[in-house]
Amino acid sequence: MSSSVDARLIAERWKKVRDNVLTACARLGRDPGNLTIVAVAKKHPPAAVEAAIAAGATDIGENYAQELVDKTAAVTAPARWHFIGSLQRNKAKLVVGKVALIHAVDTAKLAEELELRAAAAGIVQPVLVSVNVAGEETKHGVSPVHVDMLVSAIAGCAHLRCDGLMTMPPPDDLDGARRAFASLRKLRDRLATAERPLPVLSMGMSGDYDVAIAEGATHLRIGTAIFGERAATHA
Repeated sequence: MSSSVDARLIAERWKKVRDNVLTACARLGRDPGNLTIVAVAKKHPPAAVEAAIAAGATDIGENYAQELVDKTAAVTAPARWHFIGSLQRNKAKLVVGKVALIHAVDTAKLAEELELRAAAAGIVQPVLVSVNVAGEETKHGVSPVHVDMLVSAIAGCAHLRCDGLMTMPPPDDLDGARRAFASLRKLRDRLATAERPLPVLSMGMSGDYDVAIAEGATHLRIGTAIFGERAATHA
């Protein structure tokens, strides 16, 4: 990770994203209080996270379990942390209890592991079900036809709470993203019950969050538009 951080530039980018979200909400008649901007700090240093929080960010997202552990230890400013990446079962212990929301539960086996870890910690861990709406082979997520079973499996876990759904749309395709977001919203509406309202729709990133807001997103996962391009890493 790069150690050079331009806090003023991060603050300017944060303000631009926030203002764009407020403008979109006003245009669409949406309450901005029902939208959470998750600033995705993947591969950016703790100082960048501190700069974003100082500028007004309240929610920080991480994609990798060990990076989450390292960042939460290094960042002293208060924030709600989110785990938004694909989670391996053997890394569940690093995440449970450390984040406000796990965005990408995509198998019953992962749910079982999270349940075990949450039970051991004596907590109820909020999670989302990751749905591969577009059916892309390169994307993680449960197929839409199997979402019901996974949501039901999580409902049977005493220490997990399914708060909604998330998806990753096709890249560089706003029309495809709109269709994916609309499909996720309709799927949520079909699955939601009075006992299980599934209020969260985690969808929309730097290149398509305006479309996501129009289709009902509640959580936007914004990285590049706030932190800039990630530094190149070497294996």
